[in-house]
Amino acid sequence: MIKLPQGVDINNLIDDLRIFSWEASEILLYYSKILRDVDSNSNILEKVDYSNPVTIADLKVNDLIIKRINEKYQNIDWEILSEENVKDKIDNFQNKSDWIWILDPLDGTKDFIQGTENYAMHLALCYKKRPYLGVVLIPEKDELWIADGREVWCESMDGSKKSMNIPKKKTLKEMTVVTSKNHRNKNLKDLIEKVNFQNVLVMGSIGCKFASILRGESDIYISLSLPGKSSPKDWDFASPEVILQASGGAVTNLKNKKLFYGDPNYEKRGIIVASNNCKVHQEICSEIEEIVKRYNIYPL
Repeated sequence: MIKLPQGVDINNLIDDLRIFSWEASEILLYYSKILRDVDSNSNILEKVDYSNPVTIADLKVNDLIIKRINEKYQNIDWEILSEENVKDKIDNFQNKSDWIWILDPLDGTKDFIQGTENYAMHLALCYKKRPYLGVVLIPEKDELWIADGREVWCESMDGSKKSMNIPKKKTLKEMTVVTSKNHRNKNLKDLIEKVNFQNVLVMGSIGCKFASILRGESDIYISLSLPGKSSPKDWDFASPEVILQASGGAVTNLKNKKLFYGDPNYEKRGIIVASNNCKVHQEICSEIEEIVKRYNIYPL
C-alpha cells in the first residue's frame, strides 16, 4: 500500500481538497457569470489567443490552489506542476520528488469562454509518475469528484453525495463515445465513423468527459493527436484518470500501456483510450487498433 509523505493524513488531505476546490468553484462561477452578463469577454481574457486562451479565472484559480497547498503543507516533500506556470514559464519545473501535484486550474477554457457548462478544475497527486488521488471539479453541475486512492465518489457543495451509474458490459458498437467539441480532427472523426458507435456525445473538458462516463452517459473516450500537432498534456489526463481508474475503468494508450506523468515534455501523444471497464479494456484497445490498421487511419 502506498503511504503518503510523512506528516500528511489522507482524511485531512481530502478535507482540505474539498475546501480548496469549492473556493476555486466560487472563482470560476463568478467569472462565468461575467461572461454571460456582458457582450464582450475580452475584459477577462489575459491571453487573447483562440488556439490557447488564458483567462483571469485560470490564473486566479492557479494562484489559489498553489497558495493553499503551500500554506497548509509546508516542508512536505512534493512538487507542484501547473499548466499555467509551465505556459507562462513562471517556474522551470524539475521533478525531484516521488510525489507530484498536477494542476489544471481551468480545463476547457474555450468552453468556459463560449459560455457552456463543460469546464472543470483538475488536481491530482501522483506517486512515482502514476496518479494516486485527486479531484475533478465541475462548478456548473455542482459536482466534486474525489478519488482517495481506494474509491471514487461525487459530492455537491452542501456535502450530499451524487450517484454513479456503473454500466453493464457492452461491445464496442454498443457504446456511446464522448468526444471533443473544440479539439477534433479528421482522423478521429474517421475512426469514430468506422467503429460505428451506437451514440456520439460531444462536449469540452476531459474532466467533464470522464465524469460523463462515471454517470453512465457515455462509455468510452478516445484521444487522437496527429504527429507534429498539439496534443493533450499531463494536466489534461492525470486527475480524470485517477477518478475513472478508482471506479473500475482504465486509461491507456492503444497498446494498453499505462500513462506516466511528470516527464519533461508533459505530452500525451498518439491514441489514448479511456473506458469504463478495466476487465475488457485490453480487448477494446485491440479492436480499435485493428480498425485503425484496416483503414490506415493513423500511423502506428
